[in-house]
Amino acid sequence: MGAQSAGPLVVGVDSSTQSTKALVVDAATGAVVARGQAPHTVSGGDGKESDPAQWWRALGEALERCGDAARQVSAVSVGGQQHGLVALDAAGAPVRPALLWNDVRPAPQSERLIAELGGARAWAERVGSVPGPAFTVAKWAWLREHEPAAAAATAAVRLPHDYLTQRLTGESVTDRGDASGTGWWASSTGSYDQEILEHVGLSPEALPRVALPGEAAGTVHAGDLPLPHGALVAAGTGDNMAAALGLGLRPGQPVLSLGTSGTVYAVSTHRPADPTGTVAGFADARGDWLPLACTLNCTLAVDRVASLLGRDREAVEAGGEVVMLPYLDGERTPNLPGASGLVHGLRHHTTGGQLLQAAYDGAVFTLLQALDRVLDADAAPDAPLLLIGGGAKGRAWRETVRRLSGRPVVVPKAQELVAFGAAAQAAGLLLEEDPAAVARRWGTARGAEYEALPRDGAAWDRLAATLADGAALLRR
Repeated sequence: MGAQSAGPLVVGVDSSTQSTKALVVDAATGAVVARGQAPHTVSGGDGKESDPAQWWRALGEALERCGDAARQVSAVSVGGQQHGLVALDAAGAPVRPALLWNDVRPAPQSERLIAELGGARAWAERVGSVPGPAFTVAKWAWLREHEPAAAAATAAVRLPHDYLTQRLTGESVTDRGDASGTGWWASSTGSYDQEILEHVGLSPEALPRVALPGEAAGTVHAGDLPLPHGALVAAGTGDNMAAALGLGLRPGQPVLSLGTSGTVYAVSTHRPADPTGTVAGFADARGDWLPLACTLNCTLAVDRVASLLGRDREAVEAGGEVVMLPYLDGERTPNLPGASGLVHGLRHHTTGGQLLQAAYDGAVFTLLQALDRVLDADAAPDAPLLLIGGGAKGRAWRETVRRLSGRPVVVPKAQELVAFGAAAQAAGLLLEEDPAAVARRWGTARGAEYEALPRDGAAWDRLAATLADGAALLRR
């Protein structure tokens, strides 16, 4: 148990790739009253898959670990990993394990869909994003092509957070934020795109209703969870949208998230449409937009390099001119699903610490390149970067971001921002307030502040040249 409660309690859930976290939060103050966590696994040979039933079990375990506090909440919201394809039969049971966001097998289907429906610019203008292999539409096309029996048995398609919300409430509901990562919800119209659905052989009746911002999905009906029957359930959202809520972001504030994947994003009042596909033109969970770029290779890739070198992840050394692009699992930004890691400039005098620093530089460079496309003209060029995710705790990550960005950095004290954002959404529903304003009142974005460092232009130029010169190798 945590702090004493001064107001009604809400619970925010973060159902991520490898675990489910639950925070019971005081809706008035943002104080964490209780927390719980439970793991789940990722399986699959060349792909990345999970049994959705694991997520449900993990949700129950995480809530049980919150103790009596979970049984006293008045509202619930679920933030979940984006893009995942949950295919359900007529009885609501999964027909196969869910295809996860980081499964790059649908790369050929992604390329074909882009070509068949007018090219990248047409997709960006229509849907808001160019659908890479992560997008649900590409995953559905892959399923139809490679597992036609499973596709034929599918009566409903859900995103991970939709699946959990439906089991909580008995209602088929999603939100515009998570729906904007499917590839069949059009940001230009704010609705499902009938032509795209027909092209991929999916009925709109198989998809959940898209709730309006601030609208409830329903109430708790599930009897096998330690939650009060009848508690309000918010529509929930995708994990990145939930984290933006958890920070109480205002338009133009840049965020760099260092997790298994790396992301950069900012809230915008302008609908994004990047024809290069670098920026996904997501909607946020409130009514604005959340242009975002995501890389596959972030903390996991750098940790793997540290392991290969037999070094602690913080054991970096300055100097040298070695360059590394640590695309160990292919890459999403830039769109290189078949790429492997690339090292250039290795010398006899290169040290292990310099090589490890090069891995950090390569990962951060990729994210900062994308940030230039994410931020619109209204964003201040010297605005502090909010640094979040597991990597934000590491000195080597923080100092690399400072050195390559030339921006001041703030590391928010609040952890578990996806769960905090879901809690803010639940509190906003309960209190009839803007959830981002709720999070700002909670002070979730406050934290340690670090001044800007002079930007390392030489390292940046080496990385840019290596990416350009190695393009042919990276595409093999």
